[in-house]
Amino acid sequence: MTQRLDNLQAALEAALGSKILAFKRERGEITLTVSAADYLGVARTLRDDKTLKFEQLIDLCALDYSSWKDQAWDGPRYCVVNHLLSVSLNWRVRLKVFAPDDDVPVVASLTDIWAAANWFEREAFDMVGVIFDGHIDLRRILTDYGFIGHPLRKDFPVSGHVEMRYDAEKKRVIYQPVTIEPREITPRIIREDNYGGLH
Repeated sequence: MTQRLDNLQAALEAALGSKILAFKRERGEITLTVSAADYLGVARTLRDDKTLKFEQLIDLCALDYSSWKDQAWDGPRYCVVNHLLSVSLNWRVRLKVFAPDDDVPVVASLTDIWAAANWFEREAFDMVGVIFDGHIDLRRILTDYGFIGHPLRKDFPVSGHVEMRYDAEKKRVIYQPVTIEPREITPRIIREDNYGGLH
């Protein structure tokens, strides 16, 4: 495994050079971070370079780093993470890119490089609000078309903004502001004196 990772690391460094902003090798995996400006070119190189051959995008997601590991995060807020597979060379890599603008997070779409990016990018847009520049059909995929906000952002309220219910008088589903009052529930733990054989 170590020799395989050594070979992959050498191939990545040779093909991408200074375009790699951060390189992390941990738990038998390699993670690359690149700039938003280089993202599309790096993705194309990862697919087309004969020493890399990452033919397949197996996953793409977006993350909100605003409170990473329950601490304040000093850096761009939104990140897109890709998991790539080279079937012919039998290796994997994780590619990360941060959107440079927290107010309007935009990164390039990878749909022209890997067709599998299409629905993954739509999900990342819907859930986190990252805009994929150049995507052919960027619209919501999991929430309703009238949905307000992006539910996987850390500042999105747990109860949401709107709720829907069936109105018998109007004979249709209607949307209204959330009527649930948020509350914190602390579970009560009751144990017998001899619980688990402890005395």
